[in-house]
Amino acid sequence: MFMSLAIIRKCISIILIGGLIVTSAAYAAEQEALWPQFHGPNRDNLSTEKGLLKKWPKEGPELLWRSQGLGHGYSSVSIAAGMIYTAGNIEKETVITALNMDGKVLWQVKNGKGWTGDRPGTRGTPTIDGDRLYHESPLGDVVCLQAKTGKKIWELNILDKYQSKHPTWALAESLLVDGDNVICCPGGPQTCMVALDKNTGAVVWKAAGTNERAGYASPIVAEYKGLRIIITLTLKGMIGVNADTGELLWHVKHVSYADENVFTPIYHDGQVFISSIKAGSVKWKINVKDGKASVEEIWRSKELDNHHGGGVLVNGYIYSSSCIYNGSKWICLDFKTGEKKYAEKGVGKGSLTYADGMLYMLSENRAVGLVRPTPDSYGLISSFKIPKGGKGNSWAHPVVCDGRLYIRHGEFLYAYSVR
Repeated sequence: MFMSLAIIRKCISIILIGGLIVTSAAYAAEQEALWPQFHGPNRDNLSTEKGLLKKWPKEGPELLWRSQGLGHGYSSVSIAAGMIYTAGNIEKETVITALNMDGKVLWQVKNGKGWTGDRPGTRGTPTIDGDRLYHESPLGDVVCLQAKTGKKIWELNILDKYQSKHPTWALAESLLVDGDNVICCPGGPQTCMVALDKNTGAVVWKAAGTNERAGYASPIVAEYKGLRIIITLTLKGMIGVNADTGELLWHVKHVSYADENVFTPIYHDGQVFISSIKAGSVKWKINVKDGKASVEEIWRSKELDNHHGGGVLVNGYIYSSSCIYNGSKWICLDFKTGEKKYAEKGVGKGSLTYADGMLYMLSENRAVGLVRPTPDSYGLISSFKIPKGGKGNSWAHPVVCDGRLYIRHGEFLYAYSVR
């Protein structure tokens, strides 16, 4: 029996690219798999993928591969142009690792000394922008590498440059690329936020005025009423900075237990939401006038005090795990009013991401859950546990990209098929 020409083309079409022959399916996968930074393309932790499983087998989805030797750490993964990136401590060094889509290590490059204090290991996730990679170590080493080869282009230490000190558990931000700038937050007496030229590392602008050390959050950029604002948490508050000039627009206090301000802010429609351990959750409205901006509190809730697992905003509701209040449960809050819709133990306190109408939850003790996001109840559909072997808690945030669920634990990275 002969196949039609159209089917043959669909199944085995070959593309000649730069002298290399690759199947069209492989080329498409390389181009489409994109999660280039912490919490995804828009840094909102929301995937746009479709066609994913709505229920897993009892033993969990198929484990495609496991990679090890990545060093110990809590960094998540970024994915771009057919490569996967993460970071970890190898011996006493911070090491960035690049892998192919089959989990094979392609290269490893050092980025300064590793964090060997309390909860040793890396924190920040590499950021990919075009053919460049940007990463910040827990001790302030910022590096720009060629993403394909790992060759260093420029590097500097932002703590040394601005005479600042790292917070108790070291720097944890994942760098933000905004146009031609790389945004980082050294904190300290000289500056709270800095924009570096992404091509050279030269200083473009610096924001000052808080005299606080850096928090553990990663910055986001939001545009509202013509003003572009970079928002992040300091050790004891939340700041908004003019993305184009570096002017500090606001600095509001938000003091958490042990100064653990970790939550990456969630922005939506002129409003910004954060949550921190013991300090609870707050939503502010951004007011913009004559090129300036300020924030006013809309509501505050003690029902959700997130530790470091982050949160997502889906269809008007915030989903996140609480730490102290509500007994380390998963919480759903009405984004408009702050009303608690439910508090359930679920898979246990942890982190999450969203894809194709479902929440992917990872507890700090290796449990993974597939949950339907509804304010009516905690709708756990399926669950399983990742293998033993990784040291410490499973704190790295999960990633869903190109039909795969990626989970980092210690020196291991697991790739599961969820399509």
